[in-house]
Amino acid sequence: MSMNTTPAAERIHIGIFGRRNAGKSSLINAITSQSLAIVSEQKGTTTDPVYKAMELLPLGPVMFIDTPGLDDEGELGAQRVEKAYQVLHKCDMALLVVDATVGISEEDKRLWALLEAQKRPAVLVLNKADKLGEMQQALAAVDALKLTKHCFLVSTQTKRNINELKEAIAALRPKEQERHLLDDLLKPCDTVILVTPIDSAAPKGRLILPQQQVLRNVLDNKGIGVVVQESELAMALAKLAFPPRLVVTDSQAFAKVSQIVPPTIPLTSFSILMARYKGSLENAVKAVRTLDSIKDGDKLLISEGCTHHRQCQDIGTVKLPGWVRKYTQAEPEFCFTSGTEFPEALSEYKLIIHCGACMLNEKEMAYRNKTALEQNVPMTNYGIAIAYMNGILRRTVEPLPEIAKLLE
Repeated sequence: MSMNTTPAAERIHIGIFGRRNAGKSSLINAITSQSLAIVSEQKGTTTDPVYKAMELLPLGPVMFIDTPGLDDEGELGAQRVEKAYQVLHKCDMALLVVDATVGISEEDKRLWALLEAQKRPAVLVLNKADKLGEMQQALAAVDALKLTKHCFLVSTQTKRNINELKEAIAALRPKEQERHLLDDLLKPCDTVILVTPIDSAAPKGRLILPQQQVLRNVLDNKGIGVVVQESELAMALAKLAFPPRLVVTDSQAFAKVSQIVPPTIPLTSFSILMARYKGSLENAVKAVRTLDSIKDGDKLLISEGCTHHRQCQDIGTVKLPGWVRKYTQAEPEFCFTSGTEFPEALSEYKLIIHCGACMLNEKEMAYRNKTALEQNVPMTNYGIAIAYMNGILRRTVEPLPEIAKLLE
């Protein structure tokens, strides 16, 4: 990822849905004025959700998600349709594309009803208007208006109403929720020390995304960022004329860092800040005490929002299970998911331990939290779990007043 690229999780996600050959991929190309998606007359060209990041004025950075056809057939087709519906969990808005020469199908109506039930901003797009006469166009528009006023008759070939559709998409932009990494905690010229271990799992030549985002947030707030490894932390503290406003560390270094940083200096982690930013931190703090009741054979789900090459000391599959076994003195059964995979059925799990979700957008993380809450399965966070098992949970959330009050 380029350092100048907006992270995928910070982009507005726009899902493109519809039956096979409705023109979903053609619509993406027409909206973006680029050949981003493969177009073919053959049904089922798009077999998996395809993500296309770009700038779309006046919205700004967006992520288009081209999905498989809702009418795909057979056992494999059913799996593709399921993948298409899963995309809804992360969409900020949706476009339902209908082949106007065929008309609105039952699959289209079911999806539209689901979008309305979820109160998801959406536009109904009747494509291939260039293939219809005036009377047929009028009849197609009448059918569309039975479902919604947010509908457009377009042609991806002649570009009819494409600009108007783009303006409608911009008007549906979801209202941004107030979210904070550090900006509500800092004043200009406050010093923040960022502890970033460089081990075998660290990507070569760059910082991982949470470290990048927190550092940028410090700079945006006119703060002074000091970036060190844990081996240089004590020296960095000694060289500062004044104590830092905050120390932020990688969660897996909590044990060592908490011993180096004096109790008078606030301490937290990148994972905790990311969970706060994604809106999942409060539930994570409430759920973490479940670790005290883990027994042999209990199933624990460790879930990461990204996919990466596993190293020999991978935090999710190696370190975290080891710390849990040591803390609980039990031998639970560990299950693992990564990337876009997250089980619909969670009741078999005693506890979910989720990463900071830097690669997931707010919608996806809200869905995962909601799914766990509805099934009464506690879900905590890497940073919170590690802090709790090291006996420093209260200390690591004290810098966040709205969370610290949960422990009073």
